Amino acid sequence: MDDPFEAVEEAPGTRFLLFPQSPFRTENPVLELVEISAPPGSIGPGPSGPRMYAVNAFGKTIPYGAIVQGPEGPGMYLPPWQGELQPPPEPDEDGHFFHILPSDPGFEAAHLFAAAHFTLDVWESYFGHEIPWHFARDYARLELSLLPSLDNAHIGWGFLETGGTSEHGSEYRAYSLNFDVVAHEIGHAIIYSVAGMPVSDDVPGEYYGFHESAADMVALIASLHFGSVVEELLANTRGNLYTFNQLNRFAELAGSAQIRMAANTRLLDDFVCGWNSEHALSEPLTGAMFDILVDIFHERLLVHDLITPEMEELSDQLEESPYYGEVMQALFDTRYAADPEGFRVALLEARDILGSYLAAAWSMLEAETLTYAAVEQALLLVDRNSTGGAFQAIIEGNFRMRGIGLVQAGPRLGEAGEDSHAHSVRTRVPDG
Repeated sequence: MDDPFEAVEEAPGTRFLLFPQSPFRTENPVLELVEISAPPGSIGPGPSGPRMYAVNAFGKTIPYGAIVQGPEGPGMYLPPWQGELQPPPEPDEDGHFFHILPSDPGFEAAHLFAAAHFTLDVWESYFGHEIPWHFARDYARLELSLLPSLDNAHIGWGFLETGGTSEHGSEYRAYSLNFDVVAHEIGHAIIYSVAGMPVSDDVPGEYYGFHESAADMVALIASLHFGSVVEELLANTRGNLYTFNQLNRFAELAGSAQIRMAANTRLLDDFVCGWNSEHALSEPLTGAMFDILVDIFHERLLVHDLITPEMEELSDQLEESPYYGEVMQALFDTRYAADPEGFRVALLEARDILGSYLAAAWSMLEAETLTYAAVEQALLLVDRNSTGGAFQAIIEGNFRMRGIGLVQAGPRLGEAGEDSHAHSVRTRVPDG
């Protein structure tokens, strides 16, 4: 029988340098050489390829998606950019871009392009097919726009636009250099494509929380495709993923600042009376997904005899206990030291199991009827179809711990804020 986790040799792709994690979290950020799926020679200056292209506009002041006055009245300001461009980064003689270094003026555009393309590649491999853009009615390609004056990063109808922040002293920190931010926005595009965009105001509130959770999971799973992230994660935790670590930080802007955490203790019960922020509402679902990832990782460690059944049982018993760290860390330290490579393989297996499960489950969902309970049922169906229910207890147990399937989120309390995906540039669709 073939090993389902055996590596398959792939055709060479176009090479770029990427920061796997925010370069602003440390004085010596790590760059990693990556390959996107597009073959060398297929990506032109910009960079520009068949699925997307980067634009570093000269003189652009208005963000895409804004409502502006046009010759026929107010309308959405949308791509393509028709004005002047900053000099675009160009491929080398072999068609690669890894000669573009952070000191190069074109690095930001190259990084934005590579981060977006890399994320899409990862998730198309899990879906097993090309993911069409949700805006394909009007655009064949995604425009990746750099707009430094924008203190945000958002995806919309035909565009992904990134700016930056100067909140941390006088240093400008570009969101285009933060892989998690870019991957998160690509995650929204994936969900708009596979689950649909809301066509009315009557979609369940959990749809918006699901969107944020799914986008976070897209970024988290994609980040685990960087060798340096996996190596640092395991070296710091020895495989004890419930410890505070870089995997469960998202859009990290500084060493001690993170926007959301995947490892959290939020329950859906906290939102029964209503909610204000879909980012907060997403936390019970994201927390359940993170716990599922860890439990599958433990199952793979068991399969490879890297931990004992007694150790896994003790981990489950102490999970909510203040003694978890001091007891379990010593056990993980010993086991990891005996076979670091085995732990790495088990983590990559867990990553790919959850990634493929999520892709299949998300494809079953529809925006107008989407609830957290529907996500659970879709995952259980995928599990039954894939393995006969090997992870049923893990899925059901972690969803119940969060109150999912027992309660539902109440109504939105107040108007949607500026960071909301409801009624924002992300969900605006021009008249067809």
